Amino acid sequence: MRPQGRSVHVVGQEAARRPANEKPVLQHRGFLTAPEYARAIRTVAVLSAVLAILAVVAGCGGSSEPPTEPPAAGTTTATAPATTSTGIDPLAGAGTSAVAAPATATDTALLERIAVGRHEGYDRVVFQFRGDGLPGYRVEYVDPPFAEDGSGNPVSVEGKAFVAVRMEPASGFDLNTGEGQLVYKGPKRIDGAAAGASVVQQLVRTGDFEAVLGWVIGLEEKVDFRVTTADSPSRLIADLRNH
Repeated sequence: MRPQGRSVHVVGQEAARRPANEKPVLQHRGFLTAPEYARAIRTVAVLSAVLAILAVVAGCGGSSEPPTEPPAAGTTTATAPATTSTGIDPLAGAGTSAVAAPATATDTALLERIAVGRHEGYDRVVFQFRGDGLPGYRVEYVDPPFAEDGSGNPVSVEGKAFVAVRMEPASGFDLNTGEGQLVYKGPKRIDGAAAGASVVQQLVRTGDFEAVLGWVIGLEEKVDFRVTTADSPSRLIADLRNH
């Protein structure tokens, strides 16, 4: 006999339940057709490209400045020499007093070339000589009238202020070569504006006599000047402040 008051569950009479943590099984889908497969490949490619772009943007750190390319080989990034555009005076130490120095050449210095030009902050006049060394020189403000050495003929120079450059022993003519040789073949009167200068109006030779060579620089106004020298080739350089 069965005991009374107890119910009996027979295996197989009630449907089995899934465990609470089991995921539902998705219904099986058939194989993709060729068009569906192609669309899927394209979708994956697009998503991969988008993810790659997002990764690059994230790696930039939010910087809004474009990357700077390195300088090409053989170049430098050094700052150019200071000029008036930087607020630094390019003619430090310039003034209006006379400047003089003794000769360094062992013989009469032969003038080969004269150059006039403009730089930022100053006009430059260059007297270039053959060989090593320079003649003695004196650079100073003078007043007109001017006369040519030897002949005494009057020499006109355009300008409102005048700087005389006296060099000796110096000449534009070489007397040590038989009958002599003309070394300086440039003009005796140089227009400053035509040469690109701004404060220099005219440069005029006032003499080449007995190893004394003289030139006068006519200026728009009286300005500070600075005298320097250079080698290879030998040069006497006068820089005159411009605007």
